[in-house]
Amino acid sequence: MIKFKVNGAGVALEYKSDRGSSLWVWEKLKGDDVDISQVFTFERGDLVREPTEAELEDTDSLKFQFKLGDPDGEYIRIAGRKLGIENDVLIANAGFTWTRKLFAAERDVSIFRRIAKLVEPGSEIIIGGDKDGAIPSEIFGEMLRKFPNSGEMDRYANARVANILGEYLDPLRDFRAHYEAYLSKRKSVRRKGSLSAPELYESEIEKFELVRDTIREMLKNGAGSEEQWQKMLLHFLLLIFPKYIAILEKVPVEDRYTNPARMITRQLDLALVDVNGNIDVIEIKKPFEDVLLRKTRYRDSFVPTGDLSGTIMQAEKYLFHLNKWGVDGEKKLTARYQAQLPPGLPIRITNPKALLILGRDRKADGSAALSAAQLFDLEVIKRKYANMMDIITYDDLLRRLESIIASLKRRAAQAGAPGTP
Repeated sequence: MIKFKVNGAGVALEYKSDRGSSLWVWEKLKGDDVDISQVFTFERGDLVREPTEAELEDTDSLKFQFKLGDPDGEYIRIAGRKLGIENDVLIANAGFTWTRKLFAAERDVSIFRRIAKLVEPGSEIIIGGDKDGAIPSEIFGEMLRKFPNSGEMDRYANARVANILGEYLDPLRDFRAHYEAYLSKRKSVRRKGSLSAPELYESEIEKFELVRDTIREMLKNGAGSEEQWQKMLLHFLLLIFPKYIAILEKVPVEDRYTNPARMITRQLDLALVDVNGNIDVIEIKKPFEDVLLRKTRYRDSFVPTGDLSGTIMQAEKYLFHLNKWGVDGEKKLTARYQAQLPPGLPIRITNPKALLILGRDRKADGSAALSAAQLFDLEVIKRKYANMMDIITYDDLLRRLESIIASLKRRAAQAGAPGTP
């Protein structure tokens, strides 16, 4: 068990074993440093005072106090070595309750070791207060609340196993089973001769409901790599965006501008071809909640995160290189992907646009992930780039599917399809 003692001299950490004697700490300190609570590392010189012989003999009551942090203006400074990192940590005097949860998440995950992976070695990690580069206390608190608990980690692990071994095992919940059930229903409405309008509507509704339910299920599990999300959406993109007739993978694009001395071949993960042969770029990222807007305002506005800005810049470069490739690029791409296109349809590079699918504007429980002000600023960003790209969240996709399903059900009701309201 650990407790923190905060006073004018700084912060001390008091440790007493929950299971038996704490004498092992002293034995360890006599020749080495010691790890406490799997998060803190102390040397013998960090002891507030060394235990007396009498205290060492009373093992049931034996406690150790270590100097954790020293006063540093409006902050408490913790030497990085005490947290197992190369960065000193400064925590503001105000706004924090000193408990183990400030340093460790579920299953003893060290908070500051995770943060240290994102900053330069030797630089300070500043939490709260007014120093330049400080992480605001409310943002740090939100991050602590969002660290996955044991249940979430178990679900993530289960989903990862299912994703990796799904081709070899029969998981209880399998998207292939959903698809096969849909196909069975679809076959059941096929008859000799032409289908009636009600039957066509019923088949279409089932198709889009399958797509919606599959995306919902994957969002609920929150698992999968970026490549796995791309593969999943590949099955549905032509349904959701019917103007496209082909999806091209691993598309080479010539870049003659990054290094004028030699040509570089870039590679698009995915591209779309519409009914007239025009090619567009598509970028599919994982559905994280926090990749759209920064949490803090810049001059009274919410600005894009590094992830969103980077994805936009990446797409802009692909569009630039495609446009510069011109007629030569059209011929090369048409020859390369001829087998995937309708006979006689050439690929055209005619002012291509980009489609970006990333992030979420709703939380897993359905509540809003962005405030009204953030949603407004996100819409401003979307419209700024509307002439060259569409920025779509995964929740936008779900809303689009819901609208399609609602429209189909209205038309099916007018046509008298069975089972429609």
